Amino acid sequence: MATIILIVHLMIAIALVASVLLQRSEGGALGIGGGGDGFMSSRGAGNMLTRTTAVLAAMFMTTSLVLGILASRGGSADSVLDRVVAPQTLSDEDLPQVPAPLGSEFPAAPEPTEPSVPRAE
Repeated sequence: MATIILIVHLMIAIALVASVLLQRSEGGALGIGGGGDGFMSSRGAGNMLTRTTAVLAAMFMTTSLVLGILASRGGSADSVLDRVVAPQTLSDEDLPQVPAPLGSEFPAAPEPTEPSVPRAE
């Protein structure tokens, strides 16, 4: 139930953003004024967008309240992360026995007596 309401909520949010962006700018903020040849330039289209924005805003608030009420009523308290099974740790007895490589007794590298940084001439 909550998943369906959440999906509807997200679709309403996208539609609300689109309807706000389609509206003509009236204030001339930042010098960007809407011209007379816009996407919807008649007064009736402006009223339609205003009403659509108001309806979408009311639906957005309603779905927000419903989701908040569903979350506060308790649903399931466990998370998806609670369902993850912890990996099992292996002990030394569980590990397979691997034989040592042939000729495993290598001589140790000698320690350098001087630094190996090239000297400037």
